[in-house]
Amino acid sequence: MSAILNIDELDLKLIQLLMSNADKSYAELGEELHVSAGTIHVRVKKLTELGVIKHKIIEVDLKKIGFDVVAFIGVYLEKSSLYDSVAKQLKKIPQVVRINYTTGSYSMFIEIVCKDIEQLRKVLHDDLQKVQGIERTETLISLEESLKRAPLLIARH
Repeated sequence: MSAILNIDELDLKLIQLLMSNADKSYAELGEELHVSAGTIHVRVKKLTELGVIKHKIIEVDLKKIGFDVVAFIGVYLEKSSLYDSVAKQLKKIPQVVRINYTTGSYSMFIEIVCKDIEQLRKVLHDDLQKVQGIERTETLISLEESLKRAPLLIARH
C-alpha cells in the first residue's frame, strides 16, 4: 500500500510523531526529523490530500468530565449482508464511538461511551433493541483502560 501512495520513510516518521502528539508545530517536527518546517508543511498537506491524515483529534480524559462507562458490544446479525444497514443505524446513536466489522463469534464489535450505568442501560434497552437486523448482543464493560497508543509504523533504532 505504501508504494501505491508513494509514502516514504520520512512520511512514516512524520505520521508516527503526529499520532503521538498532533499539537507539535511544524518547526518542532522538522527539528526532530532534521528537515525544514516547510518540508513538514508540504508533507502534511500531501498526506492529508491522499487521505492518510484524516483529522487531528484531542484526547480527553472522559472520566474527568463525567463519562464513566465504556462498553464493548459484540453484535450478532440476523444475516451478515445486513452489516451496512445496521452500521448506518448504529451511527445515529450518539454513544456509539466505534463500529468494526469482524470475524469470529460476532458479526460486529462496537464501542460505546456513556455517562453512567443508567445511560448504558438505556442505550442497550431502548436504542440497540430498535436496530433492525441485530439478532442479539453481548456486552462487556471496561473496568479500566491500561494502554492506548498509536501503532508502531517504523522500527525504532
